Amino acid sequence: MTQKVAYTNARLLDPASGTDAQGGVLTIDETIADVGRLFVDGVPDDCRVVDCAGNCLAPGLIDMMAALGEPGREHKETIATGTRAAAAGGITTVIASPDTRPIMDEIALVEFLARQAQKSGVVRVLPAATITRGMAGQEMTEMGLLAEAGAALFTDGYRSITNAQVLRRALSYASTFDALIAHHTEVPELVGDGVMNDSETATRLGLGGIPAAAETIMLERDLRIAELTGGRYHAASISTAASVDAVRRAKDKGLRVTCGVAPYHFSLNENEVGHYKTFAKVSPPLRSETDREAIVAGLADGTIDVIASHHRPEDPEAKRLPFAQAAYGAVGLETSFLIGLELHHKGQVPLLDLLARYTVGPADILSLPQGRLARGAPADLVIFNPDTPARIDAAAFQSKAKNTPFDQRPIQGEVLRTVVAGAAVFEVA
Repeated sequence: MTQKVAYTNARLLDPASGTDAQGGVLTIDETIADVGRLFVDGVPDDCRVVDCAGNCLAPGLIDMMAALGEPGREHKETIATGTRAAAAGGITTVIASPDTRPIMDEIALVEFLARQAQKSGVVRVLPAATITRGMAGQEMTEMGLLAEAGAALFTDGYRSITNAQVLRRALSYASTFDALIAHHTEVPELVGDGVMNDSETATRLGLGGIPAAAETIMLERDLRIAELTGGRYHAASISTAASVDAVRRAKDKGLRVTCGVAPYHFSLNENEVGHYKTFAKVSPPLRSETDREAIVAGLADGTIDVIASHHRPEDPEAKRLPFAQAAYGAVGLETSFLIGLELHHKGQVPLLDLLARYTVGPADILSLPQGRLARGAPADLVIFNPDTPARIDAAAFQSKAKNTPFDQRPIQGEVLRTVVAGAAVFEVA
């Protein structure tokens, strides 16, 4: 039976078309049938009505990197809990990171993850596959066959490929079928035993420092290889002012280069480590205030294309350790957009531009039909109020893990309803 839903009294926000206007959306089954100034003369009798009450209606958010636990790390997260967390954060499509157990480097594993996501996920899950076998940085995977099996992009997760020839071959091969290579940019030898940003703060705390150059040197190398091969290259998560400048220059040269950033890199700085707060131990590390401001500027001028949660759930035992021994990472599916809204409220990034980093930006990079309010597009939607005052409460997370540096942070914004393929998968009671 055909399901028609009329979303009325909405503030329509569509970065792809630049729309910010009052109107409505009509969905039929899994597709947007119409959008704009609708239902002026009333809603047809065969439609179910969702009154948006003046709240914002936008395309569902797309998260380009999140760990969902399965297979092998179900004690930290599962597809069921991770996708419920995504839905609560307004995210309708998640790219699942490949650093699972076993590692996502074979066709059977990619197909397995896709099947598991259909069984237990409430949002769309697209698996990422690795660039190299075992994420060892030496031997390329069968990227062409993995792409045919459903891999959305290729990445070795939070491991950098130090062998320049391997990355060159990967970018060259991927370019033959227009696949995306996403890379974590760090020189391991410069990271050494560092665990936070190399600075006076690290010295005062007695912690090993990771210099900003560890990121930028690897990024500059990668950009030269991208230029050499013509491949599609994505710097998965940059954190320094020098990296923003490097990407900006590469784009000015016309290279097929994009980049992303995690919310904690534009909202926090190295001082968050404070008294050895392990929930603030992330990779790349939280940087200086100057770097944080440069990330904000990069988001504002379009140098940074994507905001991704970089959701890395960890159990308490992995975080309740001395800072140097604690695991890296923070959960972010439920807070990514809410933290992003701070940029809008501070007047640093206009709301439509901010939404673009969560919707049409990643959609275009990944060649997905989602991420826009348009006739014929998938009916993946989010309804939110950008102004509702609230406080982040980790104890209430849908995620299994609670390792967030944002617990009890005051925010403005609330996700009210998340819709995937025309069906509501989250709504505020």
